Amino acid sequence: MTDSKLCWLDIREAGDLAPAILEEAVHQRIDAIVTDDMKLTADLPPTIRRVLVHHVGEPADGFGGADLVLVAGSADDRAKLAQAHPSIEFGRYVEIVDADSLEVACLSARTEQWSLLDFRDPTKIPLEIVLAAAAGCEGTIVTTAADVEEARILYGVLELGSDGVLMPARTVGDATALRQAAGSTAGQIDLVELEVTATTHLGMGERACVDTCSYLGQDEGILVGSHSKGMVLCVSETHPLPYMPTRPFRVNAGAIHSYTVSQHGRTHYLSELVAGSKVLAVDTQGRTRVVSVGRVKIETRPLISVDAVAPNGQAVNLILQDDWHVRVLGPGGAVLNSTELRPGDKILGHLPTADRHVGYPIDEFCREQ
Repeated sequence: MTDSKLCWLDIREAGDLAPAILEEAVHQRIDAIVTDDMKLTADLPPTIRRVLVHHVGEPADGFGGADLVLVAGSADDRAKLAQAHPSIEFGRYVEIVDADSLEVACLSARTEQWSLLDFRDPTKIPLEIVLAAAAGCEGTIVTTAADVEEARILYGVLELGSDGVLMPARTVGDATALRQAAGSTAGQIDLVELEVTATTHLGMGERACVDTCSYLGQDEGILVGSHSKGMVLCVSETHPLPYMPTRPFRVNAGAIHSYTVSQHGRTHYLSELVAGSKVLAVDTQGRTRVVSVGRVKIETRPLISVDAVAPNGQAVNLILQDDWHVRVLGPGGAVLNSTELRPGDKILGHLPTADRHVGYPIDEFCREQ
């Protein structure tokens, strides 16, 4: 599966608006256009993939101009066409209507380089099954969406979401809406209530302040922790302070060794973040979205260590700047000053289940202490 969200537009029903929609698609850097008429895409830049959906039984002599042909047929049908047209890339189109076609979709997702999946039922459970079946595979999964709202959901299913979404473009503005949907959410994660067990003043060290390119909400921040399996929700600077203006794009996050969560569940050290990096913004309901980092300020400051325990007994640690204006979030959106935390206080956190190797989840033994 890919590391970035793909935006595909279907202009087969665009009619006379197709030229204007294509102009907008270029401006929005749409990744691919699906069309029956390759002449419409002749002037597109090479960065936009030209895609044709081919049904078995249709003439196979109209592939000229296509970069990718998705075959609505078996793997053998796709292989025969690929052999006959070696200059064109091929994948599969699968319509999922029952258990048998779902199994075909899972096989395609595991074995094909490109899979376009069309789920005819509104439930997203079949897509969850396909994504789970394709975990760790190198192919790309693109899922059809009826509109922008469905596209936003598809991008976030199982936190990972579909690699891409194909949405019909019927009017100008659809390309912009799809691009915004691709960057607006990364799904939902589970938050837990942690109980503070101790705080310790550590003395001086380097802490990272993460400035994002987005306005963050009053109940929104980023997850930060000393260990990859336990993190605390650090709030953005959206709440008033007596000596300085609010900075709703900023999270005073923690010591430079700390982990934070990025898109697709990957972790990064705060010290690794640079302008253009991606981090996961999380609110107190567990809703998430991917935001871009505009700047990271690393400065020497006094530090405080916060120890907490999860309901399952798991220990969690966070090292913050030792100053009362640095805050974390508690249940109900409570804003808690780090220097005023006491044993028994409740704060919100997240417990990732997988160990990490260079930031990626991996099933192996790993002890952090």
